[in-house]
Amino acid sequence: MKLFAQVLEEIEDKEVSLLLGNGFSQAWDYNIFNYKNLLASANFGSRDQAIKSIFHKLGTYDFETVMQTMISSIYVSQSFNEYPAFVEGIQLDAEKLKSTLVTTIADTHPSVPNNITNEQYELARNFLNSFNNIFTLNYDLLMYWARNMNELEPDNFTTDDGFRGNRTWTGEETDQNVFFLHGGLHLYDEGGVIKKHTYTEYGETIIDQVKANLDKNNFPIFVAEPNHHKKLDKILHNPYLNYCYTQLGKISDSLVIYGHSMDETDTHIFDKVDRSGIRDVYVSIYGDANSWENRRTKANALSSFSTCTVHFYQAESTHIWNEL
Repeated sequence: MKLFAQVLEEIEDKEVSLLLGNGFSQAWDYNIFNYKNLLASANFGSRDQAIKSIFHKLGTYDFETVMQTMISSIYVSQSFNEYPAFVEGIQLDAEKLKSTLVTTIADTHPSVPNNITNEQYELARNFLNSFNNIFTLNYDLLMYWARNMNELEPDNFTTDDGFRGNRTWTGEETDQNVFFLHGGLHLYDEGGVIKKHTYTEYGETIIDQVKANLDKNNFPIFVAEPNHHKKLDKILHNPYLNYCYTQLGKISDSLVIYGHSMDETDTHIFDKVDRSGIRDVYVSIYGDANSWENRRTKANALSSFSTCTVHFYQAESTHIWNEL
């Protein structure tokens, strides 16, 4: 398997894009950015015990898996056309599951940027600086914070998220090269205008602002649907997400994927890449390359891309947040 240094040599002087999965955030702190911790921290209100029992019975901590099971149960029940109250109950639980996921991520997320050291930011910025375009499937703020620490090295690391005056997204009028494909905690819709939270002059953190919006039932732009069909539908009906998705289809030369299991719930992302101008895809593998999980990741990667060559590299060799 390749080391990341070898990947950098191969992509030198090429147009190269990056696609981040949750492994990017887990590499900083696995205990925070994993579904097991989210489920333990989640509170589903009056349905807490019942919903958590579904996770237990399915033997999973994955919110998307449970949501997909709920949706499948709705389809089956509707085919009998005899249990409208039962179907409505499942639909309410599925919505509760999705809204609680957003709330729990906000509650467990590091509250301020200085929870991360300058040394860690500089390592992350050096990693991100290797790419022309940065696409992320993560909702959290780690990459957002790293790219905005302008006083840190490397000082030539410049990116454009497409937002301009009054924190408003203007998209096509910019040189946007950072794309939150599934939304993010800091993004929200204000009467049809896409805006972002930033640290305010009054000392309000982004997380404080997100929680204040949640109290008013104003949720972040957030794609947490249970399967790739529903995720794509959500993307296509939001101007910001649709633009980011369209730009993914315009990349060329090489794509580096870091921290993604290549799960089929993101098939819409891989299909878009496969229809782009990409010729080489580099997929990170963490830990034992022959473990069941990694063998599945490699198989999924090879089956996801038919128009380009797939390579694998050792995730640990990137040293994104730590030297060792």
